[in-house]
Order: sequence, then C-alpha cells, then structure tokens
Amino acid sequence: MNTYLAFLRGINVSGTKKVAMQSLRELCSGLEFQDVRTYIQSGNMVFKCQETNINFLNIQLAKAIADKFGFDVPVLVKTVNEVTEILQQNPYVDEKEILGNRVYFVLPFQKPAIERVNELKLESFQNETFQVEENCIYLKCNQGYGKAKLNNNLIEKRLNITATTRNYRTMHKLLAMAKEQ
Repeated sequence: MNTYLAFLRGINVSGTKKVAMQSLRELCSGLEFQDVRTYIQSGNMVFKCQETNINFLNIQLAKAIADKFGFDVPVLVKTVNEVTEILQQNPYVDEKEILGNRVYFVLPFQKPAIERVNELKLESFQNETFQVEENCIYLKCNQGYGKAKLNNNLIEKRLNITATTRNYRTMHKLLAMAKEQ
C-alpha cells in the first residue's frame, strides 16, 4: 500500500468551487483510496492506495471531482519521498520567518520551460525572495503572502504552468499526517 499527498488547486477560495472535506473523503473512498484524511478546507489530502502510477491518480481524482462537483480542479499527487525532498531542499529555514508565516512552497503541476525559468530568475520583487527548483518554487514573503506580488497567479503566468501554493506549516503537517499512516 502506497501513501500519497494530494494538493487540489483553487477549491474553497473566496466562496468558489466549494467542496466539503467530508464529501471529498467520501469521494476518495469510492475510488478505493484508504485512510483518507484532509487538512483544512483548502484541498489538502493524504491517502493510501495500491496504485503506483501518479499520473493516473492525478487524472482519476480530477475526473471524479469534476463528475461529482461539476467543475474542474487541478490535482497534484505527490509521494511522501517527494514532499520530504521538497522540504529538505527549502532554502528558507530561519525559524522567525517560518513562525511568521513568511515561507511558501509553490508546487508546479508540470515542468516549466527552462527559458521561462531563466527569465523569472532575472526578476526582482521588493520584500520577496525566491528560488526556482525543478519540483518547487520556494518563496519568502517578508510582508506576508497576502501582500506578495510574486504569488501563485503571477508564477503561473510567468512560467506558463499550473501551480498551487502551500505555506510551511501546511506542508509539514501534511507530511506528518502521511508518515502517521
């Protein structure tokens, strides 16, 4: 049995694409996912299943959500090892910044073109620093994410990708939940 973490992009934000976590857990149980657990209302989930093809899981879960709730939701499934690696590579480890909710992880759904990555790396954003890696764009927002210019939408636009963003606390909590399974 394999343990996975799933990140859903854009649900329960500003009253749009509403998905009750209980309904999401029930939907996943119907897909033969086991020990399905959700964390907060923004589309974070941990589950077990026999399937080993992550692309299949992404498509299967996105299709099931569209069928049940009537709207498309990008889904990104990661293994425990992948999330562990993302957290271990985090360049922003200052405890004050972490506790101040200044450290974020932008998770790309596909690999961006190297030309676009190089162009983004040349940009500068006041009160924000970032580091682009293959599996994550690490973001430190000195004035908080709510005031950040370099946010998920801008990253998606600059890199021509789909992505979803989580803060440090959420990433660590999900990994802890996955390791409990």
